[in-house]
Amino acid sequence: MSKPVAVVTGASRGIGRGIATELAKTHSVVGTYRGRRDAAESLQAETGCEILQCDVGSREDHAALLGFVREKFGRLDLLVNNAGMAPRERRDVLEASEESFDELIATNLRGPHFLTRDAARMMVAQGSGRVVFITSISAYTSSVNRAEYCISKAGLSMSAQTFAARLAPEGVLVFEVRPGIIRTDMIAAVEKTYDDKIAGGLLPQRRMGETADLAKCVRAIAEGYLDYCAGQVINADGGFHMRTL
Repeated sequence: MSKPVAVVTGASRGIGRGIATELAKTHSVVGTYRGRRDAAESLQAETGCEILQCDVGSREDHAALLGFVREKFGRLDLLVNNAGMAPRERRDVLEASEESFDELIATNLRGPHFLTRDAARMMVAQGSGRVVFITSISAYTSSVNRAEYCISKAGLSMSAQTFAARLAPEGVLVFEVRPGIIRTDMIAAVEKTYDDKIAGGLLPQRRMGETADLAKCVRAIAEGYLDYCAGQVINADGGFHMRTL
């Protein structure tokens, strides 16, 4: 039997790379990248997955990506919406620019939302499929120096819920995986600050998350272990979401 087919956006680095590496053990994986072709090629060399340049904010790139999947594999079993970006410069909400806001909404929200719309049409036609939205604790945790990021992730969380409700009757299951503080290059500049906060009790589990922690969540979804949990939000955050006194 042929392997199931998975698309992982933003697969060349960080969380996406960890997820693509895990899924490549059992799936035919198409990993997308935007700018770092060298990182994508190293992923391909390590895992054997297909790589494709794709700006998730581009309608044309969506069409090219899904056209490639349709032509090469004839189906799509799993879409992992992982690609995203932080603000190019952290600025107080009173000083942040409209240009930064527009860029993050396009990349982190509009792009994944409409890529999911188009991928879902393929899945509905074939009668099955799974979609994972990688969001963030920033979907409900405000940061005054990166408001546009938080707003984009809050919107993405609602996108996941909306697609989950719409697609469950069609046999297409949608999930949200909500990472906390994960050790990637996105947080490299503030990693020491987070380490100190975690040591001081910020997280009940007292450690920063690793990309493998997120990959295991997606693995559980890909294997069908959560197939009666449509719309479930998985908090991969070391317990950050718990309210304690």
